[in-house]
Amino acid sequence: MREALAAETAIARKQGLSIGIASGAYGISFGALSIAAGLDLWQTMALSLLLFTGGSQFALVGIIGSGGNPLTAVATSTLLGIRNGLYGLQTSRVLGLQGWRRAGAAHLTIDESTAISLAQSTPRGQRQGFWAGGVSVFVFWNLSTLLGAGLGNALGDPRTWGLDAAAAAAFVALIWPRLQDRTGRATAVLAAAIALISFAPAPAGVPVLLAAVAAVVVGLIDTTPSRARDIEQPEGDLL
Repeated sequence: MREALAAETAIARKQGLSIGIASGAYGISFGALSIAAGLDLWQTMALSLLLFTGGSQFALVGIIGSGGNPLTAVATSTLLGIRNGLYGLQTSRVLGLQGWRRAGAAHLTIDESTAISLAQSTPRGQRQGFWAGGVSVFVFWNLSTLLGAGLGNALGDPRTWGLDAAAAAAFVALIWPRLQDRTGRATAVLAAAIALISFAPAPAGVPVLLAAVAAVVVGLIDTTPSRARDIEQPEGDLL
């Protein structure tokens, strides 16, 4: 039993490190785009350290860089960030934290940490996956933001280096095991359908938000009483 728990912890941490490197590397692009949009180094780093949600950050600097209204930039960024609150509905039940630890976990509740957490099969593995993913992405994202801000546009379009594809590939690898059961496949199909239908008429970022809402709702409905009891009684250390 102890060996199985140790193996589970090692897998969750390995996944967290892998997606941290893959997703965090794209922070180079954000750093460069932020400087190009007119923000200085400190403003750029503050966005990555405090806002820490990639889609919202890209939306904000993209609108500012194109000459858009700052209020529109903030509103769009906020809209995209709402999905993290929805993720929190699920991760808070897994983590069962209070006080400052709950606040720290809320800051690390992002796409990647949620995906890794839900990809694990047990409550302990879900907690390990959450922290491994959240901390890894936070560290690598901020380091690469600093690197990108320092290099400016010297690297050119990050898509040339495949950084955008690396993040997407990491997500596919994470969700693939979840597609083994009927609920996972139904959630994926529903979320993809909503995103595709709303892609053309909705503002940028809204299709992803709508798809996330659908996935969270299905996940909450599918939670069984026995699983809820497991989540309410954490096992062992959080880290």
